[in-house]
Amino acid sequence: MAFGLLRELAQDPQVTDVAVTCDGRVWADRGTGMREHALQVPFRSAQVVREYAVQLCAQLGCRLDDASPIADAANAQGVRVHAVIAPLVPQGAAISIRFPKQEAMTLSMLSQAGLFPAGWFPLIAGLVARRATILVTGGTGAGKTTLIKALLGQCDDRERIITVEEVRELGDFGHANHVSLVARAANVEGAGAVGLTDLVKATLRMRPDRVVLGECRGEEVVDLLRAFNSGHHGGMTTLHADDVRRIPARLIALGLLAGVSPQALAALAEGAFDVVLHVERIRGRRCITQIGRLRAKPDMHAHQLSAGGFSDGLMGETLAVWDGVHEPRYASSWADFRKEWSL
Repeated sequence: MAFGLLRELAQDPQVTDVAVTCDGRVWADRGTGMREHALQVPFRSAQVVREYAVQLCAQLGCRLDDASPIADAANAQGVRVHAVIAPLVPQGAAISIRFPKQEAMTLSMLSQAGLFPAGWFPLIAGLVARRATILVTGGTGAGKTTLIKALLGQCDDRERIITVEEVRELGDFGHANHVSLVARAANVEGAGAVGLTDLVKATLRMRPDRVVLGECRGEEVVDLLRAFNSGHHGGMTTLHADDVRRIPARLIALGLLAGVSPQALAALAEGAFDVVLHVERIRGRRCITQIGRLRAKPDMHAHQLSAGGFSDGLMGETLAVWDGVHEPRYASSWADFRKEWSL
């Protein structure tokens, strides 16, 4: 893929994210947050930024013009490009590019980099080996995809893994029997769209050992939960959430998009996931800050949401909390949970 003016950043292995603002200023993240970067040859004008965005998206087979002023696409290597052009932005274009690590990060490497305490390694590796169904949560850029790829790298070579994504980000994680499915937008005539819901349903006919949804963001969550409740263990997905206790409300909100009642969604979710791994950025470093699980609370009143994390009978329970520096703090149920899943 040709990056032209941004080639120097695209070739820097430390760069994870690049942003270009409408006036042509460039910002890069090398793992410690966004910092402005002076290009050797800068963008001369807002019009040049717009033309660059159009050409970049065209390389990915993605349309970006007045009729389609927002583009989101990725290549097979997991480089993701998002662009918005004027008049949705004041001038030119706003461009965001995410670069995957050129070297696949293993769980051991993530532990050494400080993503989680070394003492958690047997548990996290055991979750994969014992085929736990895993929900990874966190904000944008917190490291959800990086963690999922490392977890998938722990899977047995004999397992068949089917991944489903709206935009291809997982890329190659070194597994031979892997099928990558990506949603397709409608063509200029409004036909031919294939959404995440259709793809999740398709995975169940492909003899999967593990079904992985890159991100739950809409009604496809219901089909995924049904799959996880029907004997398809060991699956994984990610969800935008800011705390384990907030997950029930997030899932129920997505379920409403599919016309599923909060009570029914809560019942599906409680049986679907064995563990929640919550990741955050702390002072520029990515960390697993919480390990938890979803549990049923049948005595709660419908439509009740409290600070404790209850929502229509579904509770987000935090088992371990880590601030990235000090010793983790554990709930009383941590010992039994660790014993059940650790290697």
